[in-house]
Amino acid sequence: MKRCSWAENTASMKEYHDTIWGVPEYDDQRLYRKLMLDINQAGLSWQTILNKTEAFDSAYDHFSLEKVAAYDENKIEYLLQDKGIIRNRRKVEAAIHNAKAVQKIQQEFGSFATFLWSFSDGEVVNHMYQTQEEIPTTSELSDKITKELKKQGFKFVGSTTIYAFLEAVGIINDHVIDCFRHSEVKQSTIQEDESID
Repeated sequence: MKRCSWAENTASMKEYHDTIWGVPEYDDQRLYRKLMLDINQAGLSWQTILNKTEAFDSAYDHFSLEKVAAYDENKIEYLLQDKGIIRNRRKVEAAIHNAKAVQKIQQEFGSFATFLWSFSDGEVVNHMYQTQEEIPTTSELSDKITKELKKQGFKFVGSTTIYAFLEAVGIINDHVIDCFRHSEVKQSTIQEDESID
């Protein structure tokens, strides 16, 4: 069974690749959680973040938008003492700021998912890359979404982080074409479209 080469190193990476990465996501809280995990990954490996997901979920109240948006300075100081997560003040403050920004988008657009998926007209961008080396780290789509997120008040978002986020939540399908998940994710997208009809 052929996988994307980046997922072959550990059992946890294989499981993440095989079950989560690239699957279209439409739940606002899970989208926010994934965005914050990708923001925390900046400058680190995904394996590092993957190893800390339980600690992140516990520390950030499972990324409840309502709870995180209400965090105060005392909570920030508490999080900065938590050895299980990434203790970076700017990233902690970004979690609070971005939770509020998601809530603002929900009020304006109905949902964070609606806002994000509108950039690809609700369609998955199915790439047909043959090797890992062909896959870019940014694109016109990630540039555009990054610009709009910043306009909406999001912090700690750059095009590279957003491109990785779009791959992870299935807006972009970047499984290489001979990976067994490429066609499975593509097929799940077709079924999703049919169920919407």
